[in-house]
Amino acid sequence: MSLQAAVQMTSAVSQESVCGETDVSALAAQLTAEVNQIACEKTQGIQQITNQMKMLALNALIESARAGREGAGFAVVAQEVRHVGQQVEAIARDLETQLTRRTKTLMCSLQQMTERAKGERMVDLALNAIELIDRNLYERTCDVRWWATDSAVVQCAGEPSEALASYASERLTVILNAYTVYLDLWLCDLNGNIIASARPRQYPVVGQNVAKASWFIEAAKLRTGDDYVAGDVDRQPLLNNAQVSTYCASIRTEGRSHGKPIGVLAIHFDWERQARAIVRGVRVGSEDARVLLVDSHFRVIAASDDAGLLTERVVLDLQGRRSGYYTDKSGSQVAFHATPGYETYKGLGWYGVIISRPTRSQTE
Repeated sequence: MSLQAAVQMTSAVSQESVCGETDVSALAAQLTAEVNQIACEKTQGIQQITNQMKMLALNALIESARAGREGAGFAVVAQEVRHVGQQVEAIARDLETQLTRRTKTLMCSLQQMTERAKGERMVDLALNAIELIDRNLYERTCDVRWWATDSAVVQCAGEPSEALASYASERLTVILNAYTVYLDLWLCDLNGNIIASARPRQYPVVGQNVAKASWFIEAAKLRTGDDYVAGDVDRQPLLNNAQVSTYCASIRTEGRSHGKPIGVLAIHFDWERQARAIVRGVRVGSEDARVLLVDSHFRVIAASDDAGLLTERVVLDLQGRRSGYYTDKSGSQVAFHATPGYETYKGLGWYGVIISRPTRSQTE
């Protein structure tokens, strides 16, 4: 199953699990609003009738007064009708007050329930996004440690020569052709010189030195062949300034885990294209929602709208939580979830984030 298909399936399952609750809440809120409207209309109708009764009673009293002694009995009836009208009016007003107060309370509760359901759903979707990238990047840590033991790679790192470098480049090209999620694979010596690559024609990087790159510095410190370096997302000038996440493992004598280090293998994950598939595959159900992946410094490393990549920093009100949701000052609902890691990949402190901006009707 492709990464995009996995994203779509996961998002669909999450949506189905919560849409029922959201739909019920919305229906209940609509029915409550209709009941409130009907109650107000009917009580107003009752008040109009009681006003008519009081008017009739008043006219009857006037006519009974004109009739004198003969109308005295009718006056008693008119007075009683007037009294009944006042009682009905009082009951109608009390009914309106009681119903509107309760329906307003119910509508407020339903609105809170709907917002809570939406917030929890957004947290789940944020978790899905960060979990998908975690699982994807876990596979990258496995790839780099495995390929660092390839015999052609080990031989070239141990005894660099033009022939061995050419053969190692051929092997790296074969690997890259089978794994389309990478831009390039580099074999480096311990001084940071690139001695072989998978795409020498597209990216003429052989002979370049990467000793000052943070990922190479960390890779040179790895203690065993079982360890790896997972770099943060950055632009790589030698790959046409593409956004990559670089993973490294040390190449060791005879490909043994505890052998002597003789080189470094660096693989460059095509971050922008793969991450875009994840954030755009999350179905929030709102056109105003923005799906993000941010690093440990809250720098935007992926965005469903492609805005602010590697430049924007998102302010998250975590309050010591690894996951949650809240409404910010602008009225937007923000949901987040920290990376849970996957298997031996602990993650880099990244977050999945969803920002749902208020609709026009909500702001009016």
